Amino acid sequence: MYPDRVVSGMRPTGAMHLGHYHGALKNWVRLQSEHPCLFFVADWHALTTHYDDPSIIESSTWDMVIDWLAAGIDPSQATIFIQSKVPEHAELHLLLSMSTPLGWLERVPTYKDQQEKLADRDLATYGFLGYPLLQAADVLIYRASMVPVGEDQVPHVEMMREIARRFNHLYGREKNFEEKAREAVKKLGSKRAKLYNELRTEYQEQGKDDALEQAKALLDDAQNLSMSDRERLFGYLEGSRKLILVEPQALLTEASRLPGLDGQKMSKSYGNTIALRDDTETVTKKVRTMPTDPARVRRTDAGDPEKCPVWQFHTVYSDTATKHWVVKGCKSASIGCLECKQPIVDAILKEQEPMRERAQQYLDDPSLVRAIVADGCDQARKHAQETMRDVREEMGLSYN
Repeated sequence: MYPDRVVSGMRPTGAMHLGHYHGALKNWVRLQSEHPCLFFVADWHALTTHYDDPSIIESSTWDMVIDWLAAGIDPSQATIFIQSKVPEHAELHLLLSMSTPLGWLERVPTYKDQQEKLADRDLATYGFLGYPLLQAADVLIYRASMVPVGEDQVPHVEMMREIARRFNHLYGREKNFEEKAREAVKKLGSKRAKLYNELRTEYQEQGKDDALEQAKALLDDAQNLSMSDRERLFGYLEGSRKLILVEPQALLTEASRLPGLDGQKMSKSYGNTIALRDDTETVTKKVRTMPTDPARVRRTDAGDPEKCPVWQFHTVYSDTATKHWVVKGCKSASIGCLECKQPIVDAILKEQEPMRERAQQYLDDPSLVRAIVADGCDQARKHAQETMRDVREEMGLSYN
């Protein structure tokens, strides 16, 4: 019924590092050539944990967008926008909050986990509790079919699906719905109508997911249906409700295999990052001062790559021949640690070179970034307004 669409966002944390690139941005660059994509700066989400000090949000937002563009996000392929510039997110969040059970929010795994990790902050706020609901509104407002997430975020996407399902159940009750749906089935033509009814029965009575997918494909191909009839038939497939909000699927992404310079997770709070736009001298210094296998006290001591943070960088950046050279040289002490690190320095600088070039035009002329984001906000708002028109109408708030 609605086109496939990917939505994802990041909280504005300032300049991006290579962990962000290998964990998310690389994936975004690939997705933008496969599906319509909307990527947003989640500035309201930043307030859930930093409401008492919002001073860095604006500068962090522009730094982050420049890094997205530097990494290869193409504004001619993807929509880049700022969450707070599309106020419909807040309106949908408010309306969804009226029917979302409190227990659903309290059981989100990251809720208690984050409270423990950020024990130094006062997180006993509705904003923090309602974070997953605003996250749901961010996605549901674009009727997105896919959300790229790591495994730890899958429960959040499942909750989005439950919220959409509950909303459709509560508000997708159209007067004489079944009668209108049966009339719409006839418009498919006798052959397709018969197949649609058979597949609907298979799904509803036997729970066959492939029957549901076949029926959806059949409706996608039907050219002679109005949008309202199409919505009815999609809803009729799964029950007796109109589908107002789309249930998104989690698009699982591989976690970044790139650790921090000390072997821990790469994070600014650990001070172990390489920024996407670090200059040559900085990158060289950071890699050359990385800790290595503690067993290699002297140049002549043999080491074990598996115990060395530098080896983890080789697994990401080096080809088979280089990795073989590292293992052999380290274990026999025929190469020193600085020699071992040089291919990493070269590979990172090569990866960063096009990023620095792409970023330079935006650093030279910040108005280019402002224009890209302004266009993106306009495009995103059109999609959001369309959804909110339907939501208000179904909730009896359109006042025509």
